[in-house]
Amino acid sequence: METLQRLTRRQVDALRFVARQPVEGRGVSLNGVAAGLGVKPPSALALLGPLEELGLVERYRGKSRISRRGQVCLAEYLRHHRVAESLFARVGLSVDATHAAALEVDLALSHRTVEEICEAEGHPEVCPHGNPIAPCSSGARALPTASAPTARLLRPAAQGDRPTQRAGRPAATPVGRERREGGLA
Repeated sequence: METLQRLTRRQVDALRFVARQPVEGRGVSLNGVAAGLGVKPPSALALLGPLEELGLVERYRGKSRISRRGQVCLAEYLRHHRVAESLFARVGLSVDATHAAALEVDLALSHRTVEEICEAEGHPEVCPHGNPIAPCSSGARALPTASAPTARLLRPAAQGDRPTQRAGRPAATPVGRERREGGLA
């Protein structure tokens, strides 16, 4: 399992907060992290502990700062999140909805999956919000060459790809259809 996939959303928030702190002060205190995240110091410590164990945060003289490994992990997270936003925008979600949808999946995506999505998306340079997306590990920025499963997700739906919706009724789901036809009890 990749380091990024081991983190919780709150741990990523803590990592991002520590990363935003000025370097001159050699890091941020536990009370500063707690205040910045809106939690009590014991909760902040519970978030920072695993980050320190993974080598993403270093603690020196009671202050936490992001490590080089933490910077790399945070850059990977931002790439995962922005590529996911790009995919969701491509399938028709609004700019605001892309962020919320990306938050649901960005930590679960492997690097390989993000690379495949990026390739299928034509190596986008910015997310729907205009933030830059780091290039693929191959450094490619070319026309899309989508794999079959990803291409199916990106093309317009053909007849039979998804349930149709009748006026005044919710769209049928496969489970609902099977129940009506006697397939499932």
